[in-house]
Amino acid sequence: MSQVPAARQPLEPAAAEAVRAYAARTRADADRFASALEDIAANGLPAVEECTPWEELREAHLARLAAQRPAVA
Repeated sequence: MSQVPAARQPLEPAAAEAVRAYAARTRADADRFASALEDIAANGLPAVEECTPWEELREAHLARLAAQRPAVA
């Protein structure tokens, strides 16, 4: 008994565009990450004095997330 794959359902144009936009953002994020890793491989780790503490990065990210979300009364 052979399995026949189900036919794919086409996406609505808006949904297809949203998926393409997500793929582009994901690809860009992966390219930036790969670039950072290549820089570390070529030049070593940066000096501690040049780095931003993770607590500052976390707080900045949380502030960005809070700004995106509407306030609850």
